[in-house]
Amino acid sequence: MNFKDKVYEAVGKVPKRKVVSYGQVAAFCGSPRAARQVGWMLRLLKHEKPSAKTVPWWRVVNNKGVISIKGNLSSTKHLQKTLLEKEGIVVSSDFEVDMLKYRYNLLKKTNETNQ
Repeated sequence: MNFKDKVYEAVGKVPKRKVVSYGQVAAFCGSPRAARQVGWMLRLLKHEKPSAKTVPWWRVVNNKGVISIKGNLSSTKHLQKTLLEKEGIVVSSDFEVDMLKYRYNLLKKTNETNQ
């Protein structure tokens, strides 16, 4: 499985009403220093299969809990905020999510299911 497919698989594991950081996804994929590349892979979703409709890209924020989409014409901070709020996640007017409340631990959940 290549890095892109691992990213899409990891993001697909994030349940509704939870978020993860780009760094968490990178670590889950075995490349803990590749957070920026995770962002690029998610940006490519509109051209890929699975599509943005099946991979919940909006559940990925930066490590501080801030929506950090920049320069993306198809997805905006406002769209991501709206999608998160539809799931019941509170997003501040500064586009920030409470990571203590909403963070999903990909690594812990995966390890628990493998034991």
